[in-house]
Amino acid sequence: MEARDENEYEDLLGQWSDLESGLGVILGSPSSTQQFSHRVLQYDRWMQGLLQRDPDVGLYLLFQLASNSPVGYSASHALVCAVLCHLVATELRLPLKARNSLVHAALTMNVAMTELQDQLATQTERPTQAQQDAIRAHSIKSAMMLANLGVADDDWLDIVSNHHDDSVERDSPESQSGTVRLTRILKVVDRYAAMISPRASRTGRSAIESARSVMARATAGVDEIGQALVRAVGLCPPGTYVRLDNDELAVVVRRSIKANQPFVVIIGKANGELHPNPRLHATADTPPRIRAALPSAAVRTPLNHFYLLQLGSQALGMA
Repeated sequence: MEARDENEYEDLLGQWSDLESGLGVILGSPSSTQQFSHRVLQYDRWMQGLLQRDPDVGLYLLFQLASNSPVGYSASHALVCAVLCHLVATELRLPLKARNSLVHAALTMNVAMTELQDQLATQTERPTQAQQDAIRAHSIKSAMMLANLGVADDDWLDIVSNHHDDSVERDSPESQSGTVRLTRILKVVDRYAAMISPRASRTGRSAIESARSVMARATAGVDEIGQALVRAVGLCPPGTYVRLDNDELAVVVRRSIKANQPFVVIIGKANGELHPNPRLHATADTPPRIRAALPSAAVRTPLNHFYLLQLGSQALGMA
């Protein structure tokens, strides 16, 4: 989808929103969802279909969604993690079965604390002792709930059960089972996605800060995963804001073959005023380059995202 037609853009935006809303329904009421595991597979196929239409537009919409509002955090976070896991799995050329177990785990890893996760995203005070206990227990409890809901994929259940277990990061890659490696991927993605998302108690970090934090915490094997994540989405993914080295403000609209030099649309002047005529710029080709990534809270002015993506579609002829 090249954002050529506003109706087409609205349709794609609506489908991503409907996907997130539907996921929120089954995660919020899993016991009331008939054929829960089959519904998860349906949402996975829906997600893949949307990404195939245009992965850059999909990332743009998702990162805008994840970084601009903590409302409905649990479903939004699950969907972002699933998309990132899908892209990393593709980057690492994982077998289809492994990719499916990983993505399905990403969609459902916090099913036992959906309501609590949404509450924590809007809570300014520190978690209570009861909340902390629920957080610590949610991985095991989520896996048990999934098994009771009919999930028969042992790898899916193992990944969910261990996605907060630090021991999976201690072994060398050579000694890891396939499930341990998948769990490590989910841990990296989960951490990265959580850092870019805001809470009521703090703003989200910039994409570069989040990527560097993930890489800094990397041990042998996780470094490979962090690198795959950056290769898959870029150091500054579509939908994130950047400051250029001439002090202009821009939003990333498309990835390029260079992870740190995407296509951007310049939206703000160095003096802080918005450009009346935003323009597409290929940072890989000519200056100005990206000096820093910005958290979403740095940009308060509502933007015409259809128009920005329409400009971004011009990059398809420049890549």
